[in-house]
Amino acid sequence: MAHQADRSEHTVSKRVMDLVVAGVFMALATLIMWDNWRIGARWEDDGPGAGYFPFRIGAIMFVVSAITFVLKLRDRTVEDGPFVERTQLRSVMQVLIPTVVFVISIGFLGIYVASAIFIAFFMAWLGKYPAAKIAPIAILVPLALFLMFEVWFLVPLPKGPLEAALGY
Repeated sequence: MAHQADRSEHTVSKRVMDLVVAGVFMALATLIMWDNWRIGARWEDDGPGAGYFPFRIGAIMFVVSAITFVLKLRDRTVEDGPFVERTQLRSVMQVLIPTVVFVISIGFLGIYVASAIFIAFFMAWLGKYPAAKIAPIAILVPLALFLMFEVWFLVPLPKGPLEAALGY
């Protein structure tokens, strides 16, 4: 009975994840090989084409991934346990989902405003800090990054409506 309780906490096995990752790498390697064949993966009169070496790296990546895929597909004897427990997955998702929202929001709000919101959100939600501690950090860190990148280093980063209103 305890074995069933343990299995209910499991999400997916290591073997399944190995198969998925090997399959994704095979697909990526196929894309790399196709694109580099398109731009010239052959030996030209003046030497290797632009895609010559990347094509071969893609081919090596494909072969190794295919070997891994076949070996894991045939290996049904070993119970390798769960890839991740539900509680661990929940902790990862608590960081991953807001990070994905942050990255998407950069395109709409700019990196500095999105960073201020991201910092404030995490300090409030996971850190449980009071607003008096959140506000200065959520404002001053993006402001310091703005000064460093935009003013001192002259490296333009994605900006949104606030920076446009301020003339940047």
